[in-house]
Amino acid sequence: MGGGAVFFSLEPVGGSVNDINPRLMNFYKVVRDSPEELIEVAGGYRYDKEEYYRLRSRFNIRPVDLVEDAALLLYLNKTGYNGLYRVNSKGEFNVPFGRYKNPTIVHPERILSASRLLRDVDICCGDFLYLLEAAEAGDLCYLDPPYMPASSTAHFTDYSAGGFTEEDQRRLRDMCVELNSRGVVFVQSNSDTEPVRDLYTGTGFELVSLRTRRMISSKVSSRSKGHDLLITNSRAS
Repeated sequence: MGGGAVFFSLEPVGGSVNDINPRLMNFYKVVRDSPEELIEVAGGYRYDKEEYYRLRSRFNIRPVDLVEDAALLLYLNKTGYNGLYRVNSKGEFNVPFGRYKNPTIVHPERILSASRLLRDVDICCGDFLYLLEAAEAGDLCYLDPPYMPASSTAHFTDYSAGGFTEEDQRRLRDMCVELNSRGVVFVQSNSDTEPVRDLYTGTGFELVSLRTRRMISSKVSSRSKGHDLLITNSRAS
């Protein structure tokens, strides 16, 4: 699911969304089921360095109240450095304070709109292989895994404490092969690298290179243009 860009662009009626990150999927559940409460709680937070680190510590304690947990995630996303979500080996969020002029933490209209779009959607949290039970022939699945590193210094596997390994990439490839055999249409985005292309050699899937711009990076200098790879079994034009 990640940031949900494809979901919120397509605005599907029904279906399911999934991510391995339980804090993120709790956030979407709260957006769906308790948008007004989320707006109220998150609206009480201030953009302030001392406040940021206090709330980051609170987030890492893992509040029992699910609305508070979602409000903290929203706050940290809007005020943390460059909008990153990163955790250490203990699963603790460790992104430093971000320096902005006057960030808007809560967009009530966007939250209420997202709540309406998620109303009839199943929100899941687990391994991507759930699709082998959930998807049926004719369904469309969009897959957005943590990208295969583009270089030896680009190992971003900190989205969840367990990371996303090369073995996970192979399991994802095998699932795509199985989905294809069942008549399920899929589109996957990944990095346009030789290891990814090698994984899908011989599958018969279409590989489409797209020139993109990296908007989130720990270094401003590295937010340059690059290439993503779309992998699909659809021949639709």
